[in-house]
Amino acid sequence: MWKSFCRWLLYQRWGWTTLNTELHPEKFIICLAPHTSNSDFLIGQLYAGAEGIRSNFLMKKEWFFWPLGSLLRRLGGIPVCRSKHTSMTDRMAETAKQLDSFHLCVTPEGTRSLNPEWKKGFYYIALKAGIPILLYGIDYEKRLIQCTKTIIPNGDIDAQMREIKQYFKDFKGKNPENFTVGDV
Repeated sequence: MWKSFCRWLLYQRWGWTTLNTELHPEKFIICLAPHTSNSDFLIGQLYAGAEGIRSNFLMKKEWFFWPLGSLLRRLGGIPVCRSKHTSMTDRMAETAKQLDSFHLCVTPEGTRSLNPEWKKGFYYIALKAGIPILLYGIDYEKRLIQCTKTIIPNGDIDAQMREIKQYFKDFKGKNPENFTVGDV
């Protein structure tokens, strides 16, 4: 019933479409961009519901206040303290190695504001855990959710981050003025 509702709302009522050519193995990271609005979360959750994808996601800890925090955790939210350097990537990679199934969604900009310096934690988690990164773009102009590229981390982070940013350069976020891939 939930899947039908999500499909109806996202695809029929709101007119979104999807283009997905990539396999979804038992373990992967979703790199989702652009992230320019809180609406991205709603679109992402509806897409996940419509397609039967269950994944955890990282979100700044400030969103995990009562009663919203328990709902976000139930949806798969993992709070992140952005002001401290923790061993989050190491812990997430170890978790990915230990579990039979691991799906984590990350927005590389790390904020809804303009940020040319993308976070690289998702890349390091995938590299350390030996899992692929699925590139998911949200294009509000075309009303399109697209995943047509998978990155297998090889340790050449500069080249692969350029490749990732190139993939996302033409996507239009809800607030396109808040999105940049920086110098690539």
